[in-house]
Amino acid sequence: MKYDQARWTDDNEDRYEPLLSEKASQTVDIDDSPLPDDLTRDSLSLPDPAEPELARHYTRLSQMNYGVESGPFPLGSCTMKYNPSFTEDVAARADAAIHPDRPDSTTQGTLALCHRLQDYLGRIGGMDAVTLQPPAGAAGEFTGIQIAKAYHEHNDDERSEVIIPDSAHGTNFATAAMAGYDVVELPSGDDGRVDIEALEAAVGDETAALMLTNPNTLGLFERDIEHVADIVHDAGGLLYYDGANLNALLGRARPGDMGFDVMHYNVHKTFATPHGGGGPGAGPVGVREELAQFLPNPHVRERGGNFEHYEPDHSIGKVHGFYGNWPVLLKTFAYIARLGDEGLRDASAKAVLNANYLAEQIEYEVPFGPFHHEFVASAGEQDAADAAKRMLDYGVHPPTTKWPEIVDEALMTEPTEGETKRSLDQLAAAFNAVAGDSDAELADAPSRPTAKRIDQATAARNPRLSWQALDDT
Repeated sequence: MKYDQARWTDDNEDRYEPLLSEKASQTVDIDDSPLPDDLTRDSLSLPDPAEPELARHYTRLSQMNYGVESGPFPLGSCTMKYNPSFTEDVAARADAAIHPDRPDSTTQGTLALCHRLQDYLGRIGGMDAVTLQPPAGAAGEFTGIQIAKAYHEHNDDERSEVIIPDSAHGTNFATAAMAGYDVVELPSGDDGRVDIEALEAAVGDETAALMLTNPNTLGLFERDIEHVADIVHDAGGLLYYDGANLNALLGRARPGDMGFDVMHYNVHKTFATPHGGGGPGAGPVGVREELAQFLPNPHVRERGGNFEHYEPDHSIGKVHGFYGNWPVLLKTFAYIARLGDEGLRDASAKAVLNANYLAEQIEYEVPFGPFHHEFVASAGEQDAADAAKRMLDYGVHPPTTKWPEIVDEALMTEPTEGETKRSLDQLAAAFNAVAGDSDAELADAPSRPTAKRIDQATAARNPRLSWQALDDT
């Protein structure tokens, strides 16, 4: 046998199914069945491992995966924080598992926690009201734009356009289109920020909103944000904040104070709940006072010392069942409560420090700055996707690649606040090793992981989505 953490195969055989050689099986005969012959078989092979083999099998499988508990996960604009295990313990408490159809009078503790979380998020974002109902960041984004649309329609001022910078997240464009708006793409200025002259030319009577991330996807803070807000508001539009990069501002600046009217929170980024692979998500939405009447139904409020659900006057309706994804919200509350004001400020400071330290250690060029929690390096003459695949051979997860397109062969990198100097130095060493590798080494990468390079073009054109072997015909 030959073994490393990335592969387990038999000698001289090019087989990459994880732990294939560990799998023992037994064939059993099948007794007569009353079912039709075409629905039955005469025998069946079943796995037959001993308990130690079974335990080792799944342990090895887990070691072949890479996650936030394995090492740095520097995907830019994803804020892949370590998920603290204490929040899992809190969410798993039996007394948190209540049936959502119970009367409000019997769920006062749950409603009180929801109300406190609404308050926490409102104060963090500078918003007057918050809904916890959307079940993911993208769902929160769609909810926020629907609220903006309801606001305009309520004021008999139906508008047809949403302005989005060319460096924005792809969900912004999709959200605006799904809500029925025409998308107006705004080019970035030479400094990577909003081009004020282009914005002034783009806004008008049809402008429903400008969707903006601050800091933007280059990690740059929009220094003219108050002027940007004035331009949009003077045209009768709303300013929407994409909360993807809120981690850079925690405890230091608030979107509401910058002039934003609506925002969504990515709790899987900013508040360390698991990302999509870890289960359901949550995407709370905050609004200023004038928009609170359009929040989804139900909302939680305090009245006479008790907490209750109610329907806002002009609610857009339900966007998810009951409270939203309650265990995720509970983890969010626990994280914020544990850190407190000082801890949140410390998190944003260390996120910015770590990004700037890492950028100074790598040999790739970083064309835009000064940046905050993330930066976008250029792979230069290398193909960014090849460079990312090669990083896997050095035992680290690569950054986001090929985006934003304003940087050629972009390597979008966000180390988050949880990384130590030692882990950042190891990550930088991997970057620099790849920067010095030959084109042939990059083209053959990755060589160590169990999953090898796939033919992405053929896979996209002819997807084969079955786990079973398929006949080529």
